[in-house]
Amino acid sequence: MKTVEYGTKTGALVVYFHGAPGAIKECAVFDKHAQENNLRIVSLDRFAVKDAVDQDCYYQQIASQIKRIIGDEPLDIIGFSIGTHVALEVGAILRNQVRNIHLISSVAPLHKGDFIDHMAGGSVFTLAKESPVVFKLLTFCQKVMAMLAPSLLVRLLFASATGQDRELIKQPEFISYITSVIKHCFQAGTAGYMRDIKQYVTWPGYFDAYTSNVQIWHGTDDNWSPFSMATTLKQSIPGETKLEAMQGLSHYSCLFSAAPKICTQLRKAS
Repeated sequence: MKTVEYGTKTGALVVYFHGAPGAIKECAVFDKHAQENNLRIVSLDRFAVKDAVDQDCYYQQIASQIKRIIGDEPLDIIGFSIGTHVALEVGAILRNQVRNIHLISSVAPLHKGDFIDHMAGGSVFTLAKESPVVFKLLTFCQKVMAMLAPSLLVRLLFASATGQDRELIKQPEFISYITSVIKHCFQAGTAGYMRDIKQYVTWPGYFDAYTSNVQIWHGTDDNWSPFSMATTLKQSIPGETKLEAMQGLSHYSCLFSAAPKICTQLRKAS
């Protein structure tokens, strides 16, 4: 499994789980802050895992890859968007080796509430669950757009942006960053992207399995992962679960705002 590292080579170890759509380079937003706080953040290209694996085997393969990288070293975990559900499942496998899990713009199991009607990508999740052939066709169309007109694809994905994401998508630096992430996802990671979406929509979310300290960072204006998902996780995950409501922020603006705060917390906790 391909990895990319940010921060310092000798810092406290953190493993990053990107979103879907997403890519390992999504973690670049943490690089400067990780360097300042002496953290070594490893971002995993989980879309490269063979598509044939079942759900439990998929999580186990990722956990095994982390073990190959770090052995029995303690680590912290950061998950973003749909990557948060993978972060929780892998964290449950690694158990006491994981000190803290930080979830940004997190998702909750769809069966735990009426979330899908309030999600900007709700129709995609419905297709993945009920019409897999149409979902595959849609993803193929997005792949073609990522190859021929990536800027148009980004504009379409952010057409329903709310909160501070509406300002973020006007910034050339962010446009360059997110276009690169989206292109990599749909050009090189299509099969893995579809698997992540399919596994998310059937995610049971057995909350008693999550024993690590969990902190949730969530924008109050997020319409990709509604804020009610964050409150559901806060109420459901046992143990030390905290929720930081990021006022006026949405999906990616929450990621950018939370990154320096998380890195500071991890430095103090290591």
